[in-house]
Amino acid sequence: MPEPTFEPLAFREYPPEEMLRRATDLAADLARRRTVRAFSPRPVPRELIETCLRAAATAPSGANQQPWHFVAISDPDLKRRVREAAEAEEREFYARRAPHDWLAALAPLGTDASKPFLETAPYLIAIFAQPHGLSPTGEVVKHYYVSESVGIATGLLIAALHRTGLATLTHTPSPMGFLNELCRRPAYERAFLLLVTGYPAADATVPHITKKPLTEIATFL
Repeated sequence: MPEPTFEPLAFREYPPEEMLRRATDLAADLARRRTVRAFSPRPVPRELIETCLRAAATAPSGANQQPWHFVAISDPDLKRRVREAAEAEEREFYARRAPHDWLAALAPLGTDASKPFLETAPYLIAIFAQPHGLSPTGEVVKHYYVSESVGIATGLLIAALHRTGLATLTHTPSPMGFLNELCRRPAYERAFLLLVTGYPAADATVPHITKKPLTEIATFL
C-alpha cells in the first residue's frame, strides 16, 4: 500500500464582513435558480459545459474515488432517441406505476409524460454513478459512499451552470437503464440523473412555489 503524500492547503481567508457579503450574495443568486421546463434551442458553447463539469469534479467523494461519469449530449439524433426512451418510461409511470399520492404531489407543477425539452435544450448531461471502478490491470475496485458523492457533484454542477447563466432541469425517468445503451456506458454503471441545461425559452414560466424558512429546515444547538 503506497504511503500518503501531502501538500500545503490552498486556503483563502476573508475578513468577517466580506465572508458575510459573499455568503449573502451567493444565497441571493441561488435563490433565483428555478427548474425550467421550456428551453430555447439557442446554442451553448461547449467550453461553458466543460468548465462547469470541471467545477462539479471538484466535489468531495468517498476515499477520493470520484465515482461519477458525465456524458454531455448535444447531438440532435441522440437527444431525440433519449426523448423517445424517456417518454416511453414516463407514459408507464403516469399511467400505471405512480401511486396516487405521488401524482397528487406532482399536480401543482403541471408535469406530464411529454418531455419536449429533451430535444429542444442544447445539452443533456447524463450523470452516471460507478459502484466500482477498474484498476489499470483490470481488477475491480470497490467504491464507497457512491450516491452521496455523486449527489454532491450533481449539486455543484447545477450551481455552476446557474452561476454561468444557464437554466437547468433535473429529470429522472424510472427506470433509466436506456441511458447506458444510448450513452455507451458499461452495464455496471448506474444512471443517476439526466440534467437538462441551456437558455430558458423567452416565454418560459415556472410554478409559483415557496421554500421552507430557515426555522423549519435548520436547528442550531
